Amino acid sequence: MAFSGVLKVICLVVLSMAALSFGDAKAAITCGQVVNKLMPCVAYVQNGGTPAVGCCSGIKTLYGMAQTTPDRQSVCNCLKQAVVGIPYTGANAGLAAGLPGKCGVNLPYKINPSTDCKSIK
Repeated sequence: MAFSGVLKVICLVVLSMAALSFGDAKAAITCGQVVNKLMPCVAYVQNGGTPAVGCCSGIKTLYGMAQTTPDRQSVCNCLKQAVVGIPYTGANAGLAAGLPGKCGVNLPYKINPSTDCKSIK
């Protein structure tokens, strides 16, 4: 699978992570930050096994950074833009969907590529 396809799957993981905190403010998280925090997760999404420490650290950091509604929506929109037109497999999607749990981040909803970013509060 192409590297960009794996990045798409990783980005879907973070889509959901962005929706847990509450608040209102101007978005402060950039697309560059989102991608940089998730880069260590590529090997896990490609091959399975155990996520790298840097992967889980990045996921936890993004989860903590997305404290406001604009931040969470910004992360969501950034990820959706990054994954447009990039194919991925069901296996990769499954690994990506399980990644927050593997890293100790509890998401109370399913990760879904059709998430409406405006609905994230």
